[in-house]
Amino acid sequence: MQLPWWWELGDPCAWTGEGRGTRRMSPATTGTFLLTVYTIFSKVHSDRNVYPSAGVLFVHVLEREYFKGEFPPYPKPGEISNDPIIFNTNLMGYPDRPGWLRYIQRTPYSDGVLYGSPTAENVGKPTIIEITAYNRRTFETARHNLIINIMSAEDFPLPYQAEFFIKNMNVEEMLASEVLGDFLGAVKNVWQPERLNAINITSALDRGGRVPLPINDMKEGVYVMVGADVPFSSCLREVENPQNQLRCSQEMEPVITCDKKFRTQFYIDWCKISLVDKTKQVSTFQEVIRGEGILPDGGEYKPPSDSLKSRDYYTDFLITLAVPSAVALVLFLILAYIMCCRREGVEKRNMQTPDIQLVHHSAIQKSTKELRDMSKNREIAWPLSTLPVFHPVTGEIIPPLHTDNYDNTNMPLMQTQLNLPHQTQIPQQQTTGKWYP
Repeated sequence: MQLPWWWELGDPCAWTGEGRGTRRMSPATTGTFLLTVYTIFSKVHSDRNVYPSAGVLFVHVLEREYFKGEFPPYPKPGEISNDPIIFNTNLMGYPDRPGWLRYIQRTPYSDGVLYGSPTAENVGKPTIIEITAYNRRTFETARHNLIINIMSAEDFPLPYQAEFFIKNMNVEEMLASEVLGDFLGAVKNVWQPERLNAINITSALDRGGRVPLPINDMKEGVYVMVGADVPFSSCLREVENPQNQLRCSQEMEPVITCDKKFRTQFYIDWCKISLVDKTKQVSTFQEVIRGEGILPDGGEYKPPSDSLKSRDYYTDFLITLAVPSAVALVLFLILAYIMCCRREGVEKRNMQTPDIQLVHHSAIQKSTKELRDMSKNREIAWPLSTLPVFHPVTGEIIPPLHTDNYDNTNMPLMQTQLNLPHQTQIPQQQTTGKWYP
């Protein structure tokens, strides 16, 4: 089935829908040229051709309703199915998309959106995007191809460009045709240009912004860049005056007279607005002047020939091993002479020691030797001086406490009176005196 070509004049960006034809956005501007061609081969596989312009925002919606009819079981007419569907997009033959093309889909129950601003380097080169839809319930897949033919724009780029930061919008909300059309209409009322195009839309998260807290319906924020053919209006220039710059440095909202034209639907952070005048930009290209930091051109590189001369590494080997070995040998000889040939000896030490100190040292050595000899034999009988010989009351001879073969290694050093087997209880002497009953 071949659909006719659609010529649209007045759309601020290329906005197409998957399987629903081309949708107009808003007659906010005039003069934008867009050519969109759809070629549908079959129900299962189809290729779509779109013709966006370089430097103009391109938006392509991947509608879930279009892909639902391709997953079995096929819904009957009038039957509503709400299967979760996710999309995967990549450049044919590559794992990711081109650098200028972005994709977003919040949940499997929402439509996916391809958006971006084509660059002039891709003009005339067809870009084939593979779109794979996954049904999360049945695990079925369907694949379509989107052929993007980027066309050159005569007025690309527009000389005056302004970038707004909208705080109360997410990127998928801003990409909606009605919302973007309302924003461009508000900008046109403030700027009053003859031509006004949406150039690019970027999420604040892609600029290093933080994910908002899930409270009070907070949004991520979105940057919207628009271009026009006339200089900036006085209202847009108000943010550059010193008073507003001071308020922005103090994190206060600047006073902008035309803010009320946006406030009904869009909360703009005027401190983050960026105004770019392409007519005043001076080319930064400078001719390279050769100096000390740049090497002269050496001409064509000539690799070395295959016939290399042989090199003798014997001398290098000797120098590497012989010199450290000789130094180590000299150090070893010096250390051996100090340790072996420079010792004083015992005789010289005794000659320099006083006699009284030698006698004390000899006595200590003899005592130590005797103690060591006594510790070798622990089964020797106890000295008699440590044992009681006579009973303190009767005067009889008391046999030894322990026999010769008694193990005294576990005997406590001191025994209490209750543990002594031969302890005699001596009666206490009573005091004399009269006893009263």
